[in-house]
Amino acid sequence: MRILSVVVLLVLGVPGVAAASPAGSDVVVHDLDTDGVAAYWTPERIAAMPVGPPAPPETPPVDDSTGAPAPDSRSIGRLFFVDRDGEDSSCTATSVVSANRRTAVTGGHCVHTANLIGQDPRWHSKMLFVPGFRDGARPFGEFVVRKAIVNRTWITDDQQSEYDQAFLVLDKPSAASENIAFGRRADRFAREYGYPRAAGQPGHQGRPEFTGQRLAQCWGTPVLNPGHPELPSENVWGVPCDMGGGSSGGPRTSGNAVVGVNIQSFRVNAAGGYCETEPCVRHLGGAQFSWKITAPLYQRASTTH
Repeated sequence: MRILSVVVLLVLGVPGVAAASPAGSDVVVHDLDTDGVAAYWTPERIAAMPVGPPAPPETPPVDDSTGAPAPDSRSIGRLFFVDRDGEDSSCTATSVVSANRRTAVTGGHCVHTANLIGQDPRWHSKMLFVPGFRDGARPFGEFVVRKAIVNRTWITDDQQSEYDQAFLVLDKPSAASENIAFGRRADRFAREYGYPRAAGQPGHQGRPEFTGQRLAQCWGTPVLNPGHPELPSENVWGVPCDMGGGSSGGPRTSGNAVVGVNIQSFRVNAAGGYCETEPCVRHLGGAQFSWKITAPLYQRASTTH
């Protein structure tokens, strides 16, 4: 797919948001049951979520571009939900500038998934967004998710990675938000944020930033996921990053705007190609936000109350 460079414009009277084309029939809006959601997510329930292994004894902590603490954020937070199998889980989401001031963005698989063989797709439930989540605290409040919005392709085929993105409509206005942009060049310096519950490097393992308790970040110049030689990827970009499960849906920011979300890891060799044997570099990435897929979802979410 050709990535177009665009200028951030004014739309719907909101500064810092790229203009979007009218939402069409490919936009699917799902209403969630909001009763009892906030009460469900007790500190004890959140603390009981499984996390990755601790660091081996006497392993020094490592902070580098593949994983490090991030500054506290009023707009990026943990997204709690009950998954298709009835298990408590979490992703990451970001409040974005919008007309209704109630819009957040995350990964498509954070709101709707099929089973391991791609069948029996279901929506997730009991979704709660907590911006600035830190060590169990909710310093900027909590927001029940009223609606989840995805492209129709995602709910019929969750192997289409470019469609793995979703917008959320919250129950009340958010206090802070990030700009969002579509169609920008993907090969520009970027930061990725998330609330991972696991990490692969011993110097990251067991720390609050890698057990879902604090916000983590990675940074670098995104590269295109080369995909498998028999199944090439399209428009999925990411930076070298050790953030594991729970960082899905976290924002990739570049040029003062959210330009994508984390959805999958991929391994790249020194030449930037598909990596079968070591040494391989693990990247975390997702689709670069586009006018075709992302903009209609955003416009529907941002104008929904």
